[in-house]
Amino acid sequence: MVFVEINVQSLDSFNRALEENKGKAIFVYFTGTKDAKGLSWCPDCVKAEPIVRAELSKLPEGSIFIYCQTGDKSCWKDPNNVFRKSFKLSSIPTLLKYGTPQKLVEEELLNSELVQMLFTED
Repeated sequence: MVFVEINVQSLDSFNRALEENKGKAIFVYFTGTKDAKGLSWCPDCVKAEPIVRAELSKLPEGSIFIYCQTGDKSCWKDPNNVFRKSFKLSSIPTLLKYGTPQKLVEEELLNSELVQMLFTED
């Protein structure tokens, strides 16, 4: 595998992942938290995840993929959600290249070509 996946559910664990991987290309997928059966409460996230995962092989060698669960529905809907505030997120799913303005949101993530472009272009 050409990349490392890190799963986080808190801002502390997110920041720790960033700190431990300074200098590497970091891609972040923000999604609704999954239940015990592995299903997200967010229907758009459920639709987008297989498309994003299908393109992970295009990530640059040595890159980091942070899979960030943003909370259950009520937590995400709270305007003070830490991920909303810290990353100026307005909706999920959101995929971004950390430290750049490159970002795909909601239905853009249903287009595999756009996902591939985010993973491969500088």
